[in-house]
Amino acid sequence: MPSPYVLPCYVVCDSSVSMTEHIDAVNGGVRELCRTAGADPVVADRAQICVIGFSYSATVVLPLRRPREITEVGGLTPAGATNFGAAFTLLRDTIERDTAALAAQEYRVHRPAVFFLSDGQPTDPVTWPAAHAALTDPSWPAHPNMIAFAVGDADPATIGRVGTFRSFVGREAVSPGAALCGIARSLLAGSEP
Repeated sequence: MPSPYVLPCYVVCDSSVSMTEHIDAVNGGVRELCRTAGADPVVADRAQICVIGFSYSATVVLPLRRPREITEVGGLTPAGATNFGAAFTLLRDTIERDTAALAAQEYRVHRPAVFFLSDGQPTDPVTWPAAHAALTDPSWPAHPNMIAFAVGDADPATIGRVGTFRSFVGREAVSPGAALCGIARSLLAGSEP
């Protein structure tokens, strides 16, 4: 019988050309995040992880699954523009599909958590805010808690706008893996979605 509660976690990684100097660190961060989550008994039991990469378009790199089921995460390769709108649109569609599938399996689904890693330099500055607003609209029951991580010489203002729950900018020395486990444990603490 499945655990009655599940926390869907989405790791959304900028893999555009502007991330070329940082893509190895992002790939390492994603692997470390999956290993850390799989080693934490509370998070491993209740969380599921999906990885999405984006540049000019967005794609699901790793479909939603339990951390202990993740044996390998494919490396992201830098290419193209930094289309935040494409990432937020695919993310909303993916969350909607995943939460419906989890509910059909009789899980009680927590509001998802999104870990967004980027240098905060979108090439669609006029259009991405509408896609972000649709994703984070409080009237949508599955609107996620957005945790944004600045990578490299990130634009703090943009990263701050993306993160609705927490933003890590500047010199904050927090690894994505440690943050995911800490935040997931915090979100799961109440045992209610």
